[in-house]
Amino acid sequence: MIKESISRLEYLCEFIPDLLHNIPEDYFSLKISPYTWSKKEILGHLIDSANNNHQRFVRARFENIPTISYAQNEWVESANYQTIDSSLLINTWHLYNRLLLEIVKRITAEDLKKMCHTNGDNHTIEWLIQDYISHMEHHLRQLEVLK
Repeated sequence: MIKESISRLEYLCEFIPDLLHNIPEDYFSLKISPYTWSKKEILGHLIDSANNNHQRFVRARFENIPTISYAQNEWVESANYQTIDSSLLINTWHLYNRLLLEIVKRITAEDLKKMCHTNGDNHTIEWLIQDYISHMEHHLRQLEVLK
């Protein structure tokens, strides 16, 4: 299962950045409502997700079931992604996921079974990796760069 996750993440890291760079800035920044995220803010949310999952993938290997969660709406609002240059956000997303890919490749089979507490439940690192990638793919579909 982990090999499939690694392959999916490799694919996303290889092909998605160019597709994101092709989104016109005005479309990337468009907010159809003050209550919904723009494409820029969705990408910022994916950076936040990478940040939090980075901690999960690492800390759960040496801490006894750490609790790691975050308030996603507050993170997006506080970071003010809407005002940040799209290229910076795209490059940050890309490099952060390349780093996570290298970390995931090096997690042992034994460590994949270790647990982290998030969103009210305990999950294995392997489950968290799979969930992280599925979550990212969901949002990349919202950005219209993944079918």
